[in-house]
Amino acid sequence: MGLAFEEYCREFDLTPYPRPQLVQSEEEKMERCDRILKFLLRERGMIAAFSSTYERKRRVIREYMNTRNPLPVPPEILSDQDALFWTESVERGIVHIDDIPEIKYNIAHWQGDITRLDADAVVNAGNTSLLGCFLPAHSCIDNVIHSAAGMQLRADCAKIIALQGHEEEIGDAKLTRAYNLPAKYVIHTVGPRVGRELSDEQRSQLRSCYNSVFDLAAEAGCNNVAVCCISTGVFNFPREEAAEIAAGAAVNWKLRHPENKMKIVFDSFLDADARLYETILRMI
Repeated sequence: MGLAFEEYCREFDLTPYPRPQLVQSEEEKMERCDRILKFLLRERGMIAAFSSTYERKRRVIREYMNTRNPLPVPPEILSDQDALFWTESVERGIVHIDDIPEIKYNIAHWQGDITRLDADAVVNAGNTSLLGCFLPAHSCIDNVIHSAAGMQLRADCAKIIALQGHEEEIGDAKLTRAYNLPAKYVIHTVGPRVGRELSDEQRSQLRSCYNSVFDLAAEAGCNNVAVCCISTGVFNFPREEAAEIAAGAAVNWKLRHPENKMKIVFDSFLDADARLYETILRMI
């Protein structure tokens, strides 16, 4: 069994992460970018000199973050990172989750980048290590969320794994701060990985992911939660059945907890997923 929320939350500061002052100029952006890159280069034993465009430097920072182990980071580097990443979050455009219209049972759907939502919690579909994707600049949601949140997210996940003494179990969920995302928290869950054929056990595991997410969000006092498509990417769960399981789990959770008014927003990125969720949620 994994750690219960009350067991590990005592080890973490789960108060809202303080928002830094926004970066005021392109010159300041470059200066902060250079200091972060210098740290990451030196950490790898490389010469801390890098002449290139801001965009190229920023991509290298992401790639080095993605492949970096959860080691300590000097406070001044975290300060540069937070100012830069939070400014980027604001520039991407923050979407207010309360403005997303309900479809039924206080359940909604939104298509777009989940890192833009100011939800109480956003869901990350991770892997059993919980450490995020180590492939440089990969497009999976695990990579996107960790890359936008900052280096603290991997460190928190590593601490959770160390406390529980084993990798995360499929169908469980854990909660951390969201750091430089507009959301307050990230809820990490691990979905089933499907091979040639989908099994009943894998269906049950995916359903457990959603139930664990909803239970944990409610336990943490969330008024809303934005839920990504779990296991439908590289984990190869069939998209239509995954959407049906997700919607069914949400409705059943709502019916089991009529006193809880938490808003559930299913977030999709691909057009195909968006069409599925819009259709299924209007049929429930």
